[in-house]
Amino acid sequence: MNGSSIRGATAIIGIGHAGLGAAHGYTEMEILAQAAANAVADAGMKMSDIDGLCTCSASATMWAMPVAEYLGIRPTFIDSTMLGGSSFVAHLMPAIHALMAGECKAVLICYGSTQRTGAVNRAAVGKMRQTLDPQPYETPYEPMQPISAYALAAARHMAQFGTTREQLAEVAVAARAWAQLNPEAYSRDPLSISDVLDARMICDPLTIRDCCLLTDGAGAFVLVRGDRARETPHKPAYVLGNATAVWHRQISSMRDLTVTAASESGQRAYKMAGLSKDDIDLLCLYDAFTINTILFLEDLGFCPKGEGGRYVSAGAIAPGGILPVNTNGGGLSFGHPGMYGVFLIIEAVLQLRGEAGARQQKVDVALVHGNGATLSSQSTAILGSSATL
Repeated sequence: MNGSSIRGATAIIGIGHAGLGAAHGYTEMEILAQAAANAVADAGMKMSDIDGLCTCSASATMWAMPVAEYLGIRPTFIDSTMLGGSSFVAHLMPAIHALMAGECKAVLICYGSTQRTGAVNRAAVGKMRQTLDPQPYETPYEPMQPISAYALAAARHMAQFGTTREQLAEVAVAARAWAQLNPEAYSRDPLSISDVLDARMICDPLTIRDCCLLTDGAGAFVLVRGDRARETPHKPAYVLGNATAVWHRQISSMRDLTVTAASESGQRAYKMAGLSKDDIDLLCLYDAFTINTILFLEDLGFCPKGEGGRYVSAGAIAPGGILPVNTNGGGLSFGHPGMYGVFLIIEAVLQLRGEAGARQQKVDVALVHGNGATLSSQSTAILGSSATL
């Protein structure tokens, strides 16, 4: 299969979420199942129509099997590749291949986490992850991961390009301004540049307001072949391009702390879609930390390398700015249940449908970009309305 045959060949026809913010009394499997049921119903389908499954979890290595069991499905296609927060954007390509090859007819991509309210011994989980995912050049020094890694990238960007803490803060303030337009966002209180700068320092130069939220939440979406998408209740969101790139695992193995593999995944996704950054109406970027948004704006071509801090200044990515970015409030203000990638897709689909309420933008093409681990895995997807086919 080549890029031109994949472009627009599949579409997202159903989306759903559950347990946003704090899901007291529920397990991650229970809220995942609720989100999955919502997405399937949104697609005008029944769970028995689902014969493809993509899912993964940070808390289980064989997560796809109990999910299939709990949902009562017997999928003929399964993918449980775990790449961190980018996983649910990266799952698109194997799902597309399976649909086009006739392995299945409808793929459910889903995720759930109760990391805020769940009974989790985080110290024990941290030790377990170090054992299962050893990082020999970092783990012996006991860094506060992943925050230490992102603080390192931020400090390097500041030293190399003159990026300021105020410019980092602009990202958080813009995200909060969008969140104030979204009734489902977890944090909607006013936030100023000084609020971010004066907040508790977590790992220099990042304060707690430079860091993503810690919430519960589950999200899901349904992907089908494009020829089935015309018969669904909502406007379909066609997958025009998708690519994933991984250059390292440990941030100490990153050749340049200011250049991520988004510079590769983005270009491959643009090529498949036959589009450029000038065609993009909306950006949904994985903003686990404020430096992420700046790095991805650069690596995806929206400004030159080193100019990201200046690009976001003066509310450029906030409501009313030059480019709408993370219109749901992002991981910084909407919510961040461990892995955030599925919610990037959901927001892009809502905007393409025209169902985003007070935060609605004029969108025909949306770029979604997922990030995993310590700037380690990068996955870019370009979604479009029927007008783009």
